[in-house]
Amino acid sequence: MSSRRRWRWPRRLALAVVLLYALPLGLTAGAKYIGKAHAVNWWEASHARTHQAPDPATTPAAVVQVYAARAFSWRGTFGVHTWIAMKPSGAERYTRLEVMGWGVRHGRPAVRVNSRAPDAEWFGNRPEKLVDLRGDGVEALIARIVEAAESYPFPDSYRVWPGPNSNTFTAHIGRAVPELGLTLPATAIGKDFLPNGDVAGRAPSGTGFQVSLFGLFGLTLALKEGIEVNLLGLTAGIDVLRPALKLPGVGRLGIGRS
Repeated sequence: MSSRRRWRWPRRLALAVVLLYALPLGLTAGAKYIGKAHAVNWWEASHARTHQAPDPATTPAAVVQVYAARAFSWRGTFGVHTWIAMKPSGAERYTRLEVMGWGVRHGRPAVRVNSRAPDAEWFGNRPEKLVDLRGDGVEALIARIVEAAESYPFPDSYRVWPGPNSNTFTAHIGRAVPELGLTLPATAIGKDFLPNGDVAGRAPSGTGFQVSLFGLFGLTLALKEGIEVNLLGLTAGIDVLRPALKLPGVGRLGIGRS
């Protein structure tokens, strides 16, 4: 075999990695930072409501929603922060479930239960609604979500990359309550970090399976996620059910989620 043929496949593989992983991240970083001011202090960033959640005063039915918003500062180039908002029937306010890293080093729990606005901006970044369930059967789902949150295997741990982080928590809820039909975006770094050192498990949507090595390398095959390849925590893939290309940093390119 000639030396040219011997190096053909490694070169093609390297080119594929550049096109599917490095290039999209570079484009995302450029769009985010070039010609744009970023000297925003975290305490000045907006957490204003975006009015995507129904008003409890006019919506007595139970509600469960899941949101994703770009992370603050440079982290937003790579990924999103996700959380769950829920309201039992007749409740006057929502409860948010999410994982945050602030204070964990000093003994605070990573899992936070609070009454912040369910659809608030995340440090100035508008959230995308991933799940919106209302009415019959949702009350029972809320009880199961709470139970799943209590069984989260990393309640006092947080690591931005490759996990466990906010997306690890939301993925855990999705696996425990597949009726949510949760499909996390490709930019949800940490969603593939499996508990207990497991190398295989259900996809977060509950419609397929995945293999993952500490959230750094993996493969997901599922009806809702499609085909996803995890390389160093970054996800590229194809959504077959709703045709779209998934790219690191960029997210979906194709038909929307709905």
